[in-house]
Amino acid sequence: MDTNELKFLLKLLGCANYRSSLSTNTFKSFKGKDKICKDLGDRELVDYTREIATVKILPPGQALLKLDAAQVPITDKELKVLEKIGKASGKIAPSKISSLKASERDGILKALSERGLIVAEIKMKRVQAEVWLTQRGIEFLRDEYSPKKGSNPVLSLDLLNNYLRFLRKNLRVQSEEISSSLRVNENSPAETSNHLSDEDILQIIKRLDKELDTDNYLPIFHLRQKLQPPLSRDDLDKLLYRLEESNQIELSTLAEPQDYTPEQVESGIAQISSGPLFFITVN
Repeated sequence: MDTNELKFLLKLLGCANYRSSLSTNTFKSFKGKDKICKDLGDRELVDYTREIATVKILPPGQALLKLDAAQVPITDKELKVLEKIGKASGKIAPSKISSLKASERDGILKALSERGLIVAEIKMKRVQAEVWLTQRGIEFLRDEYSPKKGSNPVLSLDLLNNYLRFLRKNLRVQSEEISSSLRVNENSPAETSNHLSDEDILQIIKRLDKELDTDNYLPIFHLRQKLQPPLSRDDLDKLLYRLEESNQIELSTLAEPQDYTPEQVESGIAQISSGPLFFITVN
């Protein structure tokens, strides 16, 4: 993630509900903001309002226009729109199709596209476009983002404040959600909780592995970041041992600790005769 993309996201964190119009002063200083928005959208970190930019008739649409009016399986309005598109030599902008209200026209174009009669090119809305942080974007900024070596983005105190408020809010919500569903019963260690079972924990491991692309070799510290708190370190260790005993996962040691920070290495499960158990593999 380059500096401008990071600053764009941090600016968005300062907006109500992490949503804003692209034309506001918030994003006035960004050069190429549309491209930044699209690139972040391609990675599903943000989403934005879209519109039909152009349409073009397809062979099935051309064939339909040759049918007798009584045989045409679309409404009169849809037929008139299709005829207008069919007369164009190539792509045509929706604004040049008919005098219908934009909402009605777009509904017709969507229906024709879904029937395979036309192809619609969808782009970012040109006027009054809005952008918002997605759930994937929230998870990325909360759980995964860390600056790369050599990167040194200069962040204003306002942007830093946006990020700190975001983390406090989302980490608190995350902790409360897990606390309400994850109650470890000390008198019955076989039960994780009434709401979150061993299978649920297994699914969290699988999801983290997929999100972080760790190729079924998930370092334990990622799971600790997700579940501690409300779980204690000892609670999570027992939970992992239980999953291993039931042959649902395998725990393996860390051979090259230099690839990780001392804090990350410390997150492993210490062993007397070998290095810490560090990686989780789902069977």
